[in-house]
Amino acid sequence: MERFYILLILAGLSVSGFAQKSMWLIAGQSNASGMGDRRTSMKYYSKECFDYVQSGDSLKILQDPVGENGKYFGKANSGSICPSFAWNLNKMTGDSVVVVSAARGGSACSTTGETIYGTWAEKGVLPLLDAAITKCNSAIAVTGLKFSGVIWLQGERDANAINDGKMNGEDYEAALRNLILRFRKHLHDADLPFYIVLTGQYVDRPQNGYHQVRAAQRRLSEKMRGVHLVAADPWLFPQMNMMTDDIHYSQYAYNLIGETIARQIYEARSIDSK
Repeated sequence: MERFYILLILAGLSVSGFAQKSMWLIAGQSNASGMGDRRTSMKYYSKECFDYVQSGDSLKILQDPVGENGKYFGKANSGSICPSFAWNLNKMTGDSVVVVSAARGGSACSTTGETIYGTWAEKGVLPLLDAAITKCNSAIAVTGLKFSGVIWLQGERDANAINDGKMNGEDYEAALRNLILRFRKHLHDADLPFYIVLTGQYVDRPQNGYHQVRAAQRRLSEKMRGVHLVAADPWLFPQMNMMTDDIHYSQYAYNLIGETIARQIYEARSIDSK
C-alpha cells in the first residue's frame, strides 16, 4: 500500500502536487555513502522525498541510514548528505525528490588507483559503473523519471595513489572526465548535471596528491559544460571541527553539503527561469 501511494505521488496524482519530480544519483567513495550520525541527520518524515531500494525494487520514505547493502554498494554508516539535500531541495523548489545511492568506500576513479575496493573506470578488477547503471535503470523503471543529476564525492583513493607515485593529477582528470561522459551516455543525457564536492584532506598525511585531485576537479568544472563544484569546501572541515576521523566528515558537515547543493540547484533554476 505504501509503495502504491508513493507511485501515485510520483505520477502527479497527489492532491498537493509539486513543481517538478527529480531523481538524483549520489555516487563515489565512503563520504558519498555517508559516515556520519543519523541521530543528528535531518529528521523528518516527508511523503515527498524517497530512497530507491534496489533489493525490493521500490521506494521508501527517505531517512538515514540511506542506501542499502547490496552488490558492491553499501548503506550510510549511519548518516549522510541525502536527507539534508532532499529536504532542502523540496522546501526550496517544491520538487518531489528521489535519491539513488551507489557509493563504495575506498573506490578509485582510475584503474591505476584501484585497490580491493573497486574502480569507476572501464577496466579494473571490480568495475563499479555497470552496477551503478543497473541500479539507475531499475529506479527509472519504478519511477518513470529521468535523472536530474549526479552528485559526486570521491578522490581520496586516487590522491593516495598520486602520493605513492602511481599516477598524477592529469591521470585523475582523464579518469573523471571519462566517467562523467559514460554516466551521461548510459543515462541518455548529454548535458546531465554533475555536481562535484571537492575532495578534502587526509589529516596529517601528505597533501600533494589531494591538491592534485582538487586541481583536476576544478579544471573539469571549467572545461566541461554542466559540471559544477559544490560551494562547500571539505578542506576546511578539520579546522572547523567537522570531521569524525582523519578522512570522514561529521554529520554537521554532511548536512551543510546537502543544503549547499540544494541551494545551488535552486539558484541555477531561478536564473534559468528569468
